[in-house]
Amino acid sequence: MIMAKPKPIEEIINEIKGFDKILVAGCNGCVAVCEAGGLKEVEILASALRMYFGNQHKNMQIDEVSLTRQCDKEYLAEIKDRIGSYDAVVSIACGAGVQFMTEMYNTKRIYPGVNTCFIGVTEEKGVWTERCQACGECILARTGGICPIARCSKRILNARAAALRMENARSTKTCPADGSLSMSGSKSSENSRDSRSP
Repeated sequence: MIMAKPKPIEEIINEIKGFDKILVAGCNGCVAVCEAGGLKEVEILASALRMYFGNQHKNMQIDEVSLTRQCDKEYLAEIKDRIGSYDAVVSIACGAGVQFMTEMYNTKRIYPGVNTCFIGVTEEKGVWTERCQACGECILARTGGICPIARCSKRILNARAAALRMENARSTKTCPADGSLSMSGSKSSENSRDSRSP
C-alpha cells in the first residue's frame, strides 16, 4: 500500500490563495487507508480551507469529491464534466494519482495535498512501516524476503542476514518482528554470526 501524510495546510493555502474556485479531490484507495486522502480527509481539508479563507474575508468556492481511485482513467473520468468549472484542484491522492490527473486534465492546475512517503504495510491501527521502495530490481528471493533497500538503513545487501532468515524458515523457527533471531539447538545465535560483520 502507498503511504502518504497530509501536507501542512499553510503550504496548500499558499498554492491556492490566488484562485476563486477550488475542487478538493480525494482518493479512496491507499491514501484513504492511511487516513491521508479519503472522503473523511477531503471533508476535513475543505472545511479547514473554507474557515481560513472566510476569516480572511475572501469569497472562495471550495467543493469536494472523492474518487474510488485516482490512478485509473475510468475513475478520473467521473469528474470530466465538472472539473472545467474550477480554477484549480487540490488532489489528496498519492503522487501517482496527482500526476495522472494532471496528464488527463492538462489545462487545469492540480496541486498535491499530501506527501507520498513509501510503500508499506499496516503493522497495527495507525502504525505503518516501509517495506518497498519500488526500485524495479526486486531481489527478495535472494534475501529471505527482506528488502535491504527499504529496510536496511545502510542499504547494504547483506547475504548473511538473508541466509539466517532462510535457515530460520527451513527449520520452522520464528523470526520475531523486531528482527532478532533466536537460534536454538546445536548453533547459538553468537556462533551463527558472520565473523566479517561489524
